[in-house]
Amino acid sequence: MATAIHQLDDGAWVSVNDERVMSVSDLWRLVDHDFCTCEVADVLAEGFVDVGVEPPTVTVRFAGQCIACGAEGVTGWIPIGRADPETGAFRAVDPDAVHRPRPVAD
Repeated sequence: MATAIHQLDDGAWVSVNDERVMSVSDLWRLVDHDFCTCEVADVLAEGFVDVGVEPPTVTVRFAGQCIACGAEGVTGWIPIGRADPETGAFRAVDPDAVHRPRPVAD
């Protein structure tokens, strides 16, 4: 089964199979990141920049601001959930958990 994954509303939402599954404005805790100099960055997501798939994982990069130090930027790749290849059902990660972004390849 093919799974359709898109950004909607100028990067405000991620859609999986025409269902809005993740919105911006969540606070994401990041470790082992390149976003800012904070050991644990508390980044307020302001807009999705890229959406990717590493089946079955859906990943994103988002623009945001660290509320601890004020740094602004774009994150590395962060898994936001998994799309079941058989049913297309999406299971989101908990944005309140601590996440480890994958660096962006140059």
